[in-house]
Amino acid sequence: MPKIKSVYVCQECGYESAKWLGKCPDCNNWNTLVEEVRDNKKELKSAINTVRILENSPKSIGDIQSGEKKRYNTGLEELNRVLGGGLVRGSLTLISGDPGIGKSTLLLQTSNYIASNYGKVLYVSGEESEEQIKIRGDRLGVNSNNLYILSETNLDLIEAHIEELKPVFVIIDSIQTVYKESITSAPGSVSQVRECSNAIMRIGKNNNIPLFIVAHVTKQGELAGPRVLEHIVDTVLYFEGERTEEFRVLRTMKNRFGTTSEIGVFEMSEEGLVEIYDPSKIFLEETNFNQEGSSVIGIMEGTRPILVEMQALATETKMNIPIRTGIGIDFQRLRLIIAVLEKKLRVPFYKYDVYANVVGGLRLEGTTGDLGLALSLISSIKNKPFKLEKVLIIGEVGLTGEIRPVASCDRLIREAEKMGFKHAIIPERNKDKVKSKTISIIGVNNLTEAINNIF
Repeated sequence: MPKIKSVYVCQECGYESAKWLGKCPDCNNWNTLVEEVRDNKKELKSAINTVRILENSPKSIGDIQSGEKKRYNTGLEELNRVLGGGLVRGSLTLISGDPGIGKSTLLLQTSNYIASNYGKVLYVSGEESEEQIKIRGDRLGVNSNNLYILSETNLDLIEAHIEELKPVFVIIDSIQTVYKESITSAPGSVSQVRECSNAIMRIGKNNNIPLFIVAHVTKQGELAGPRVLEHIVDTVLYFEGERTEEFRVLRTMKNRFGTTSEIGVFEMSEEGLVEIYDPSKIFLEETNFNQEGSSVIGIMEGTRPILVEMQALATETKMNIPIRTGIGIDFQRLRLIIAVLEKKLRVPFYKYDVYANVVGGLRLEGTTGDLGLALSLISSIKNKPFKLEKVLIIGEVGLTGEIRPVASCDRLIREAEKMGFKHAIIPERNKDKVKSKTISIIGVNNLTEAINNIF
């Protein structure tokens, strides 16, 4: 009789222990180890394994055909952008986001387009019934006869349906609800998620089918389940935004078939997700250019230049420790900018609570918006708007107060030309490479020069 043993597995990081521990030694989380039963029976090697090894022989790289030209068009240009040009056959893509953000809506719209243009699509849902998906589909105008809906959580049965239907695209919503009968732990556990993900990857690679799997997120906004899940898949997409706001941002966190810095912008409507081709216009639609504490900065998201509004508010505090709050920007970056302003310009921020916000729900990556944040803070604390009308601010602030050059400054200036801006404050070392017929370019070397030019 095979020996059965129990192991304790951390539900956060996948650490395994022979005995229960209150604190996981790997990720330092408390009360995350759960008992799982393991069968220690050794599997016998058969001649079939030897045949499989011989079939999968090494090939010359010159004889291997690239699948780059065999991408599926998803019907959404913004989704194609973040995927690197479309959906690669045989790829495994993971999409995550907060509940109600629009993951299922995005995938249902994509499924309808692929089913109408390429062939059969299988949408597997472990959270909703066929009737619930049909109701959403009617609202979104999904009516392709090649789109098949399956409400199932047993992975073995799902695999059997895939073998029988032979679809060109499969969606599994979500990985936390799928389980394998051979594993004794509950659905959503580390063991189930890990084994099911490996099995799904094998199905996609063997049948050359692109698969999308949906994953939940934790309360901290991180991907739920073991970290190994991100290493298994080819692409990781994250849907950002607030459910109360109309804009959604789809960001690539990992992509083996393209860049990881692209974003797609959508607007949630009653008919589903609508693509935003000119996000700068949307983000600056309600901007008042004559208010203190407000500036317009330029950032690069992959190959796309985007102009957004940066707002800052400094209010005098009676507390011993002032408040520092940043929404859409790195909190450590906010503290760094405040420290530089206190040291180099003698601005007493220790007497003020500071709040910073990027309008539109976009989260900034990089240091291109440093100078805009610094000037917005000065504008708010002095209650003075900028004297320059419709000015774009670009630049990185160093610890010594110097303004350092940034990449793709010329592309940001061209975007500002299309938006009708009249002035631009940029690093002096970027000025020689930037030319504009409609925008007055002002180069600055440090914070003092920037303040003298803009106030």
